Amino acid sequence: MKVSKALHTILLLISVILYREGSFAQQIRKAPAPLYRDPVYDGPADPVLIWNREEKNWWMLYTQRRANMEGADVAYCYGTSIGVAVSADNGHDWVYKGALSLDFEEGQNTFWAPDIVFDKGLYHMFVTYIKGMRNHWGGQARLVHYTSTNLWNWKRIGDLTLTSDKIIDPSLIKTPDGVWHMMYKDEHNNSDGNMFMAESKDLVQWKINNKPVFPGSRQEGPKLFYFKNFYWLLTDEWAGMRVYKSKDMKTWEKQGVILDRLSNRPDDTPSGAHGDVVVVNDKAYVFYFTHPGRKKHTASPLDSNGNVPYSMRRSSIQVAELKEENGRLTCDPGADFDFWLP
Repeated sequence: MKVSKALHTILLLISVILYREGSFAQQIRKAPAPLYRDPVYDGPADPVLIWNREEKNWWMLYTQRRANMEGADVAYCYGTSIGVAVSADNGHDWVYKGALSLDFEEGQNTFWAPDIVFDKGLYHMFVTYIKGMRNHWGGQARLVHYTSTNLWNWKRIGDLTLTSDKIIDPSLIKTPDGVWHMMYKDEHNNSDGNMFMAESKDLVQWKINNKPVFPGSRQEGPKLFYFKNFYWLLTDEWAGMRVYKSKDMKTWEKQGVILDRLSNRPDDTPSGAHGDVVVVNDKAYVFYFTHPGRKKHTASPLDSNGNVPYSMRRSSIQVAELKEENGRLTCDPGADFDFWLP
């Protein structure tokens, strides 16, 4: 009897030690790295994720840059469609579905950086539209509003009249009072653009605030989300993402930069760019794109033909976990985290 009790005590101590070391703990479901590469053009950027209520799976929509197509300067960033990838296994395996049919004018045109929300039985997409294709940065950019019942077939509602004719990168969030807030970048406001806010009760009629949210700032790709009892905003500063925090969506506390230093995961370099955040239960995941062939996000010198080399054109989608620690938002892309989109 004494031996049995002693053995029981030893086994109990061993089980406690093993549990603390993680042997009996829940297995970490690691995210693939990279999470996704576009199998057609190899240039996915500006991802946004949404749950398809009809098909019961996750959809990723993104700017489908034509990275494996040779052309002068940044021609690969024009003539782009909105690509779609679908995951039926909680976000781990993504299968390319195709590109959305959104054109409403003749020719091959340009679509960038969509944001999608679900409201009153409809999906609403707001996406940047530029007529035609170009070799160099430029062109008039406006936001176009579409609706859908299934995320694949879209009906154009119309163009938004905002602060200028050079509007890109919408991000939307709904507050408890039923008002939708949309932050976007106005490239006409200064050479690098400023963030502006518009409000709507029906996603059709918009009230514009003509004062920039962060005057004189240099940033793009805003992402608004609610997490741990605060509103948060990420903006792309071309060397990581700036973090802002707010209680009321009016006054913003400027915090540090995340995703400025990535990890040794495949394709997870040099920094994280324009992405999305998905909050599920008590976890938050940030999805972003990288240019793994570059030493800096903005470093893309032209070759002797006046083209950006393929290694610097191609891009990959990655995911990392966001954490709130002592009132600040943190992210360590190299840390192990449990990735599961329920």
